[in-house]
Amino acid sequence: MIFGLGKKEVKTEASEEETKSEPHINKETSPHKKDVVGNPMATIAEQTPSPLEGGDLAEGRVIAIDKAALYVTLPSAVGIIYGREFMNARDLIKKIAVGDTITAKVVEPENEDGYVELSLKEARQALMWSEAEEVMEHKTILDVVIKDANKGGLILDWQGIAGFLPASQLKAEHYPRVDEGDKEKILEELRKFIGEKLSVTILSANPQEGKLIFSEKEPEQKEKTELAENYNVGDIVEGEITGIVDFGLFIKIEEGLEGLVHISEMDWGLVEDPRDIFTVGEKTKAQIIDIKNGKISLSIKALKENPWTMAASKYKKGDTVKGVVIKYNKHGALASVEEGVAGLVHISEFENEDELRSTLELGKAYPFMITLFDPEEQKMTLSSKV
Repeated sequence: MIFGLGKKEVKTEASEEETKSEPHINKETSPHKKDVVGNPMATIAEQTPSPLEGGDLAEGRVIAIDKAALYVTLPSAVGIIYGREFMNARDLIKKIAVGDTITAKVVEPENEDGYVELSLKEARQALMWSEAEEVMEHKTILDVVIKDANKGGLILDWQGIAGFLPASQLKAEHYPRVDEGDKEKILEELRKFIGEKLSVTILSANPQEGKLIFSEKEPEQKEKTELAENYNVGDIVEGEITGIVDFGLFIKIEEGLEGLVHISEMDWGLVEDPRDIFTVGEKTKAQIIDIKNGKISLSIKALKENPWTMAASKYKKGDTVKGVVIKYNKHGALASVEEGVAGLVHISEFENEDELRSTLELGKAYPFMITLFDPEEQKMTLSSKV
């Protein structure tokens, strides 16, 4: 179903025209020939050096969401997700709020109503494939759960992408050994892995064919394990950032050995996108927090003062504090009391999600009462009913 848009009034919020620059995202768009009716946007640029084309990834800020469409402001146009694309991405759209910055794939550079038609679901898949290629390049070891099996190997799911682990790529101790290579018996043995977690690497990523091949064999693992044995948990290392993905960043500790800083270990405050804080080639210090099978986990925030330690002497249950709403999630709204210290306002305080979002707007400060405060566990819950 295609929804009519020519005369639809759209209420928008002011948004910044600046967008973050990433190598895999084309943020330039074609001129916007028809304004959204009733849309108080700033004057759209008349020219752009490189218009968007079908298949490009474009980044923009959400300016309006209704029951049938989502609108995004781009540097020189307005993008829209509607019709089939809106329905296909409805689960993703439920998690998006006005003011959020999103990346979407261009379906049509300019439709008859002057909008850039976008696809959120296709963009998400494109970014996942890009991340898969990054993980493959760095030979990152992933822990994945086996979903199913067939006579040729194991089927798994990584970041929403179906993958295959051929039996020939299993470790020697996991390879099914059956008499005379009976395929039915091989399948029976492989099915024993369903629900189990295996450590694998990405062997091949082909987005055109939708094929993601994994391997449990680790040809370089012995060398990495030997290098990792030179370090201990608690050591502080300095290295160069060699890659940044949505879930974290890779730091080269020495030749042949990298460590991973998970997004949760970058800062005490909320980190939405590691690329906002770090750049490839930058040198940084980190502390080793885990070493396992040659894999080194690092923490940058461990080298910074824990704000919850200071908060322990400043706040207690029952206190009234001022907090800025920084994020919505399925449980409610997250409000920052101070840098690195945030609490959850549970959705149960409101009739529904719409009331929560209209009562507690992103970026605005409100008074809250602390209903739970556990600095050791870094947990805080807040109530807007002060």
